[in-house]
Amino acid sequence: MARVVKVFRTLRNHWKKSTFAVCVLSYGGHWLYGKHCDSVLLREACIEAREFGQKVIGPQEHLKKATIILNPAACKGKANNLFEKNAAPILHLAGMEVKIVKTDYEGQAKKLMELMEQTDMLIIAGGDGTLQEVITGLLRRADEETFSKIPIGFIPLGSSNSLSQGLHLVSDNKVQHITSATLSILKGETVPLDVLSIKGEKEQPVFALLSLRWGAFRDVASSISKYWYLGPLKTRAAHWFSSLKQWPQSHQASLSYLGPVPRPPDLPTETPPRPNLLYRIYRRLQNYWNPPIEEPPKEPEPERWESRDVSTLELSVSTHNKNPVKRRVDDSMLISLDPDSLTVGQFITEGTKKAVNPMESIEDTLQIEASAACLKLPEEGAGFYDIDNEEYEAMSVEVRLLPRKLRFFCNAERREQLAEAQ
Repeated sequence: MARVVKVFRTLRNHWKKSTFAVCVLSYGGHWLYGKHCDSVLLREACIEAREFGQKVIGPQEHLKKATIILNPAACKGKANNLFEKNAAPILHLAGMEVKIVKTDYEGQAKKLMELMEQTDMLIIAGGDGTLQEVITGLLRRADEETFSKIPIGFIPLGSSNSLSQGLHLVSDNKVQHITSATLSILKGETVPLDVLSIKGEKEQPVFALLSLRWGAFRDVASSISKYWYLGPLKTRAAHWFSSLKQWPQSHQASLSYLGPVPRPPDLPTETPPRPNLLYRIYRRLQNYWNPPIEEPPKEPEPERWESRDVSTLELSVSTHNKNPVKRRVDDSMLISLDPDSLTVGQFITEGTKKAVNPMESIEDTLQIEASAACLKLPEEGAGFYDIDNEEYEAMSVEVRLLPRKLRFFCNAERREQLAEAQ
C-alpha cells in the first residue's frame, strides 16, 4: 500500500511530466491500434483474393491481363506506397497478369493511353486528375469504340476521389477504402457511366465523368488553401475576402442547349440460346421465298436548340454518375445556374457548403436537363473551368453527353445501397 501511495505522490509532484507521458502513451496506443486494424483488414482482403487465384482455369483459357495506370504523385506523394501495401498484394494473389505503368509528370497519362495495347481490364490508381487524364486519352484514340468496351477499375489513391462515392463503400479508413475498391475489381460487377465530351473551338476534346464548373464558388475554392493559417475558418475567410475584392460576382454568358433524349432499353446481358437446326432451315427458306420488306430510312429530325442569356453566380454541367444505378427515362446531363442575387452572408454560407460538396444545390437554383449544350463566354476575363476538379482555361465550349459510354467495376453492397436510396 505504501508503494501505491508513493507512486501517486510522485505523479502529483511531477504532474507536468505525468500529463505529457499520458498524452504520448495515449497517442502511441491509438496509433498502434489503428495499425493493427489496418493489418487485419488487409489480411482478410488477401485471404479473399487468394480464393480467386486458386480457381482452376481451362486449357483454352488465359490469365486475365490487367493494365494499371499509377500516379505516384497523388495524395501528396503517398500513392505509390499506398498502392504497394494495400492494392498490389490483392491483385497478385488473385492470379492476374499485372502490368503497372507509372506516370512521371502531369498529362503523361493521356499520352500513355495512345500506346496502350489490348487488355482484359484497365485499372486507374490515383485521384480525380489521373482518372480524368486516362479517360480523355482513352476516348481520343482512333479506335476508341473498341477500347471503350474494356471494363475499368478505379482504386482511390488521390486527395480527391469524387467518383468513388458512386462505386465503392464510403469509409474514412483509407486502407478499407482501397482494399474494398480492389476486391470489387476481382468480383467483376460493373455499372455503365455517362461521359461528358467538352470541346473548344480549336482544342481537342476533354472528357469528364462528373462535372464542369465555372463561376465564383469555383474561383474561391481554388484559393482556400492560401488561408491555411486560419484553420477551420479558412473557407469562410476565403469567401469573405473574395466578396471584398469584387461584389456582386455575377458571370454573364450565352447558353444554348438541346433537351434530353429518350433512353433506349438496356441490351440483354446474356446471349439467347441458338435455335435448333430445323427451325433455322425453316427461317432461311421463309426469308428466301418471302423476303422481308425493308423500310426506307427515316430522315433525322432537326435539332431543336433553345437559347438564353444567363447571369449567374456559378454555372455547372454535371452527369448523374453519383448514383449510376438510378433508373432514368431519359439520357441527360444537368445544367445548374446559381442565382446571382445572394447577399454576402448567403454567399459565404453557401460557399462553405459547396467547398465540401461542389454539386450542392442552393435555393432558387435553375436546373435544366439537356443532352448537349453550347456555352459562349466573353472573350476577356472568362477565368477558369474546373473539369472533374482539374483546372482548365475557360473558353467557349460545346458539351455533349455520351450516355453509358464506359463500364466501371463497382462494389455490390454499394450498388444495393444506391438502389435502395432511389
